[in-house]
Amino acid sequence: MKITNVEAFWLRCPIPKEKQHFSDYGLQTSFDMTLVVVTTEDGLQGFGEAKAAVGSSGVCASIVNCVENELKPILMGKDAANISRLWEEMYNGSRDHYALSRGRKFPILGRRGLTVSAMSGVDTALWDLKGKALNTPVLNLLGGACRDQMPAYASGGWADAEQIGSQLNGYVAKGFGGVKMRVGVMDETVATSVKRVQAAREALGPDIKLMADAHGTFSVPEAKQFCRGVEDCDLYWFEEPISPDNRHGTAEVRASTSIPIAAGESEYTSFDIRDLLEVRALDVIQPDAAIIGGISEAMRVGHLANVHQLELAPHCWGSAFSFMAGLQVAFASPAATIIEFSLGGNPMMYDLVNEQIQVHDGIVGAPTAPGLGLTPNWDFVQEFKQNK
Repeated sequence: MKITNVEAFWLRCPIPKEKQHFSDYGLQTSFDMTLVVVTTEDGLQGFGEAKAAVGSSGVCASIVNCVENELKPILMGKDAANISRLWEEMYNGSRDHYALSRGRKFPILGRRGLTVSAMSGVDTALWDLKGKALNTPVLNLLGGACRDQMPAYASGGWADAEQIGSQLNGYVAKGFGGVKMRVGVMDETVATSVKRVQAAREALGPDIKLMADAHGTFSVPEAKQFCRGVEDCDLYWFEEPISPDNRHGTAEVRASTSIPIAAGESEYTSFDIRDLLEVRALDVIQPDAAIIGGISEAMRVGHLANVHQLELAPHCWGSAFSFMAGLQVAFASPAATIIEFSLGGNPMMYDLVNEQIQVHDGIVGAPTAPGLGLTPNWDFVQEFKQNK
C-alpha cells in the first residue's frame, strides 16, 4: 500500500435559503470542509475530512497548504497500512526517529491547531484506505462493534421561545428520541436562553432527551445562572458552557450543578482532553475526528472516556466523512451510547457523497461497508472546489 499521492480540496457550498439559520456564528449561508484524498500505487483511494472550524463555515486554505506542502512529503512512498507510525511521523516531524525509538513525543510547534486538523484528514483517509484494502469497515479494525445499533439525537434548535417547541418536535416526528438546541450569546441574555429551554421541555414532555449547547459563549457566572434556571428541565447534558480556553472555569461550572457537562469538540489531541479530565471538567467527552487528530486520536479519547467512566459522544457536525469517522469510533467504544445527527442545512452530509446515510426512527446501525463506506461525488467536488 505505497502512498503515491496526497491531495486536499477546500469545498464551499451554499446552503439553500430555506435551510439557513442564525447562531452565534451569524447567518450560516454556506458550508465549508477540506476533503483529503490519499492514493496508493494500485489506485486505491482513502478519504477524510479536516476542519478549519467547528461550525459550518471556515477558510480552509491553510489546511490545504499544510496537507499538500507539509504532510505530503512525509507520507510519499510510505506504507499506508502503518497508520500509527505515520501519525507519529506527522506529529513529530524531523524528530520522529527520536519519538519512535524512545517511545515518547517530540512534537513540532504545530502540535495544536490547523496542523492537527490537517493530520486528522490524513489519518481518517488512511483508516478508510486500510478498511477498503481488507474489505471490512473501519469499525472492525478498531476492535469491532460494542453494540449492533445506536440511537441518534437530532442536532439543531435555533428557534425562539415561541417556535422552539414546534421545531424540536419536528425532529421528534422523524423518530429521534433525543434533540439538541443552541443557547448562549445568540440569545443576548441568560434569561432568554432559560426561557427557550423551559419552552422546549414543556413542548417535548418528559421522555425526550434534551441537550443544550452554548458553543462556549457564556461567562462562568452566566453559565452558573443558566444551570440554576434550567435545573428542573432534566437536561441530558449542557455542552460547551464557556470558552474552551478556560478549562478551570468549565470545572467550576460542573461543580456548581447536577447537570452533566459536555465538551471536547474544540480540542486538539488526547492531551487536551487529559487536561480537562485532570481538573474534573467533564461528564461527556466530545472529540471531533476532523479536529482532534483523526480516527486514531479519537479512539485514544474513547479509551480515556472508558477508563474515567465518562460518556463518549463524538462531535459529528460536519461532512459525511467526519460523521462516519465519528460513527465508527462510537460503535467501537464501550463508553458511547448516542450519536449526533445534523439537522441543519448541510449539503456536505448529503450531496458530497454518492451514498445515503441511513437513520431509521432515530436509530443508526453499525457500519458494514468497507472503510468509511463513502465515495465522493466528484461532480460536486469540481463544482464547489475553491482556489487555494
